[in-house]
Amino acid sequence: MSGAILLVEDNEDDVELTRRALRKNKLTNPLVVARDGQEALDMLFGNGKVGPIETPAMVLLDLKLPKVDGLEVLRRLRSDGRTRFLPIIILTSSREDRDLLQGYTNGANSYVRKPVDFDQFTEAVRQLGLYWLILNEPPPHAH
Repeated sequence: MSGAILLVEDNEDDVELTRRALRKNKLTNPLVVARDGQEALDMLFGNGKVGPIETPAMVLLDLKLPKVDGLEVLRRLRSDGRTRFLPIIILTSSREDRDLLQGYTNGANSYVRKPVDFDQFTEAVRQLGLYWLILNEPPPHAH
């Protein structure tokens, strides 16, 4: 799939880590970065000064975000017909069971805890890319 990957992440080190992991795995989908939850919503729905961008192939969503947190972004994306079936992978350092449960309750497709080790992170990104960008068949009306 050739669509962009929307990374919703406020930590610059994690953004760079994700870029490196994508490059290392030869995942050539463009990476679009939103630095907070509000910017992600603006990009996807065309509010404010940004967007709308073309619907991405998948969203990598951190939970701990400024302005609008990741769970609220997830709720809003799932409540809108334009983004209801968009693959959303929570990619977070949160170890809270409550966040895990809330993520799935609000419609996350997957929940991945960020490994601290770069090689583990790179492997996690490889597997996510392989599944969500290559193997997964999206619903026909999702494009």
